[in-house]
Amino acid sequence: MKKILRNKSILTGKNKLEQLYEFKKFPVFMGCVDNLDDKNDINVDMSFSICRDTGIIQLDELLPLDLIYQNQHNDGVGKIWQEHYVSFAKFLEKFNPKEVLEIGGANDFIANYYLERNPKTTWTIIEPHPLFKNKKIKIIKRWFDESFVLKSKKIDTIMHSHVLEHTYEPIKFIKHIAKFSEEGSRHIFTIPNMVEQLSRKYTNCLNFEHTLFLAEPFIDYILRINGFKILKKSYFQDHSIFYATEKIKLNKEKITLPKKYSQYKKLFSEFVKYHQDLINSLNKKIDKFDGDIYLFGAHIFSQYLLEFGLNKKKIKGILDNSDLKNGKRLYGTNLIVKKPETLKGRKNVAIILKVGAYRNEIIKQVKKINPNIVIFE
Repeated sequence: MKKILRNKSILTGKNKLEQLYEFKKFPVFMGCVDNLDDKNDINVDMSFSICRDTGIIQLDELLPLDLIYQNQHNDGVGKIWQEHYVSFAKFLEKFNPKEVLEIGGANDFIANYYLERNPKTTWTIIEPHPLFKNKKIKIIKRWFDESFVLKSKKIDTIMHSHVLEHTYEPIKFIKHIAKFSEEGSRHIFTIPNMVEQLSRKYTNCLNFEHTLFLAEPFIDYILRINGFKILKKSYFQDHSIFYATEKIKLNKEKITLPKKYSQYKKLFSEFVKYHQDLINSLNKKIDKFDGDIYLFGAHIFSQYLLEFGLNKKKIKGILDNSDLKNGKRLYGTNLIVKKPETLKGRKNVAIILKVGAYRNEIIKQVKKINPNIVIFE
């Protein structure tokens, strides 16, 4: 396996990095697989460092894309995701795009919602693993990289949803968008609110896919140095930030780098300490509980808990609402995924629930399925 060593800050290009923490033998893929035997799963040390000049946190070694994206693992199920898609589509609608290029649209939720309301809009999606077929949408099945050339001059808006945080080189990514964006064209996107995520101790913030702590000040900086003027921002719960930007002539004035070292180092240290204490508490509850125990969330949430030291001996399986994952195995574990409905009518059963922003909707769902379920948090 060929790794890419990232020993310089992606913002400054300098090697003034300080290691923060290393997770030993972390699963390289956060999805689920058909193979129920985990003996061939690959686990790699996952180490994060912080730039002492700016405070951006970044993964030290990058893995091959085909390893970490073995299949599509997010089908966008759940109330919050659906609300996010609708909210972002309405945000997009305020800028009245007519010719849209969407980068990385694995599902067509945003496009379909927008096109239902604006049928005269033309929509193209560039995505290597689309999960949909839609006659209203043109699909280009490939990665968006520096070799991609936009042939159509009609595109007035480039859009992406939760894609920027997956890029290994976000400055190059935005620069490439800027390269074929005409002055006055729009670049509109949504990205996780990573400061909120890390502040709230959410485990889906940083991993082998999200290799950079793309906090809001860093995004603003990257946009400005590539000639994108921020027209509007909107905040969706503690989940996402919506950006609307416009391509302008590149201003030659010096743009100051953010300096967030102390603030973001403290955030990360508190994240680690919180989970170390949490695991001690959860393991005590597991030891005392005389019944079946399940994890909720066949995703990075559960992998993080296990890697922090969660006692998995008494865990019977993983619950998840996704049809994509049902009956499969969470990579890096021997745990098989079941639907929450399998707990209906069961007595003496507990769920370990640490699912970030999705907590409230999951509690409401499982209590409706079985009011007797005990929840460990």
